[in-house]
Parts: sequence; structure tokens; C-alpha cells
Amino acid sequence: MTYAKTDEALARLTPEEFRVTQKNGTERPYTGKFDNHFEPGIYVDVVSGEPLFGSSSKFNSGCGWPAFATPIEPANVAELRDATLGMVRIEVRSAHGDSHLGHVFNDGPRDMGGLRYCINSASLRFVPLDQMEAEGYGDYIDQAGA
Repeated sequence: MTYAKTDEALARLTPEEFRVTQKNGTERPYTGKFDNHFEPGIYVDVVSGEPLFGSSSKFNSGCGWPAFATPIEPANVAELRDATLGMVRIEVRSAHGDSHLGHVFNDGPRDMGGLRYCINSASLRFVPLDQMEAEGYGDYIDQAGA
């Protein structure tokens, strides 16, 4: 499967998805549809479709955004220095779609590796376990948290 940012994919985005992924926006805490979502499946980039996080690494951090301990495919998640807002953080972007996803912090659960990928719901599309094979994500079923 090939993952890329296309004009067609960008045209399908809601205004909020476009603001977050293309303009480096952040949704308000506790407003995203995936903050308290724990069904088995995977989360992919809303723009490119590249697999980003599996339900098996999702946890409730209480921060107001979906939190994941590890990417499903590390090569699909780029980490960049972000010195905006008067602080230094690590921004997380999708590697192929170049979508702004959120930030990564080192305060995650120690038993899951110690990282917390704090991700905007607006940058994600959820693929339920029972649809993964049909949508071409069968290789990631073990990451779906079933």
C-alpha cells in the first residue's frame, strides 16, 4: 500500500482536520472523538492512511487527548524539535502525509516504555479490527488490541 498526501485527500478533510493536520493546530482538550475510545483496531493518518498507532498501545493518560505508548510502525512517525509557545517539545508528524499529529512526552507508563504520544483525534481515522483486513491493514491485526 502506498501512503501519500494528495489534493484529493486534503479536499476530504473537515475544517478541523485541515486546521490540525495542515496548520499545526491543536484541538481543545477532552473534545476529540478518540480521547476515551478503546475499541480494538488501529489509528491511521486521516490524510495519507498510513498506520500510526494500535489500540494495544493506547492508554488513558487523563491529559484530554488520545495517548499511545508506541507507534505501530515507527518509520511512519517523524519526531521534530518544536520550540513554539516558549517551550521545547517534540512534535509528532506522519512521515508520508506530513500531517501534524501532536507531541511526544517522556511521562508515559513505565511498563509500556515510558513515552506518551499525545495525539489530536482530528489527525486520526480509526479502522476497527473487523475491517482491518478488508482495508489492507491485515499485517497489523496483532497491534489492534483484540
